Amino acid sequence: MSTLRDLAEEHTQLRPADIDHLHRIAGDWQMLSDLSFADLLLWVPVDGDGTFLCVAQVRPTTAPTAYLDDQVGRIVGGPEVAHLEVAHRQGRIWREGDPVWYGDVPARHEAIPVRLRSADGEAGEVIAVVGRDTNLSTARTPSQLELNYLTTADDLAQMIADGTFPPPRHPGETTSAPRVGDGLVRLDANGKVTYASPNAQSAYRRLGYASHLVGEDLAKLHRRLASDPLEGTDAGNAVLAALRGEAPPRREIDARGATMLTRALPLMPAGVPIGALVLVRDITEVRRRDRALITKDATIREIHHRVKNNLQTVAALLRLQARRVSMPEARVALEESVRRVASIALVHETLSLSSDEAVEFDGIVDRVASAATEVAATEVTVGMRRLGSFGVLPAEIATSLVMVLNELLLNAVEHGFPSAGEEGAAGPAGAVTPEVVVSAHRLRKQLHVSVADNGRGLPEQFDAERGGNLGLQIVRALITGELRGTIELRNGAAGGTEAVLVVPLARGTTDRLTISG
Repeated sequence: MSTLRDLAEEHTQLRPADIDHLHRIAGDWQMLSDLSFADLLLWVPVDGDGTFLCVAQVRPTTAPTAYLDDQVGRIVGGPEVAHLEVAHRQGRIWREGDPVWYGDVPARHEAIPVRLRSADGEAGEVIAVVGRDTNLSTARTPSQLELNYLTTADDLAQMIADGTFPPPRHPGETTSAPRVGDGLVRLDANGKVTYASPNAQSAYRRLGYASHLVGEDLAKLHRRLASDPLEGTDAGNAVLAALRGEAPPRREIDARGATMLTRALPLMPAGVPIGALVLVRDITEVRRRDRALITKDATIREIHHRVKNNLQTVAALLRLQARRVSMPEARVALEESVRRVASIALVHETLSLSSDEAVEFDGIVDRVASAATEVAATEVTVGMRRLGSFGVLPAEIATSLVMVLNELLLNAVEHGFPSAGEEGAAGPAGAVTPEVVVSAHRLRKQLHVSVADNGRGLPEQFDAERGGNLGLQIVRALITGELRGTIELRNGAAGGTEAVLVVPLARGTTDRLTISG
């Protein structure tokens, strides 16, 4: 299904600013739909030929819909859009006419012109029409709640026609919550409560206010209830700002262990401030879960920090033992173990600084590559470069992959570039600077990585399936076990050694991660 912007750009001459305003309406009109007990359809004129295109639709959560089928993308004309034409041409809300039928559903038509105010606050021309269509099959005498909903809906509809609704969204506010059904409070021009829905009354009771809200000065009440005086002042000032015609950001009030989210909106149909609408929502459980998650995240980070410290202690003990061992082979084995433990500790160190169980892997690869050139048992100076990005990897992949890369990089440096006097020390033809290049890129659900050296390559009798030292055996075990992949060792086409590693990034996939080194 095409988006609002796609449809408007394809079928109309609306300016980008006009389309942005229509997006703001579609992002905030669930409230008007719920207050109206009606479907809202956003219609734009098509090339001045008397036809209209529906670019957005919302159904009420407070009443049955008038449309079982989606209307977005529908182009209509003739008598069916006469009410839209009147609202568009005359710039007024259209409420006349008899009910119409959609199959077995009787519906009442209304049309609300949409204006975009200019930068100097002047009302502009009508750019679209909001159709407000109410299912009449369940019509009955409205309750007090419904009457207040409908009255407020009419005020907001007039503000759409004036170009003063919806208000601009504040930075960081990605949703229009709280919603109408969460709790609604209507204020008069003096800030006194004229109506409070049962859900709103319940939310204030959670904060410790047991009396009825009608007649209360809401700004003063917020200041009284809040446990934090600054928080109460902010919530009270938000109500006063709405009474002045402003649209303040949402505020939270904490009291008696409960938390309530408030959103204050001005009511100023035809430019006349008549009061404010305050939507409230009890978010006590939401904030409790947030605090629990914060505590859990801090605990996990502390665990990673302690694991890192323990691994560093193990590495220090192995290093101390290596210094006391007289056998060269045993000393080399212990030093290799120190490097392996240190590489795992590096992952846990990064996780201890992260807010989730994922790590930015590029920095880890850079540190492992730098360490490989420093500790490798070779007299040759080998350069290291990284191209591309590994991106963010989950901890279960990062821990195993860092060990694999550590072993492959050490092998590339130590065995690809022998010291002076060793067989094959001349290296590739010419005075080629010894270098290992690590490159990475993502493709769908696979990570392609290459660690390519320009060294002497694999020995002629090397068994790629079973040959190699302990490091390569560890690599095979990690790839086939922890990473659920495969490995192939081979000589590179332009010289050097290449190891191709296949690892899926998601369970049940067959994506490949390629490492050449």
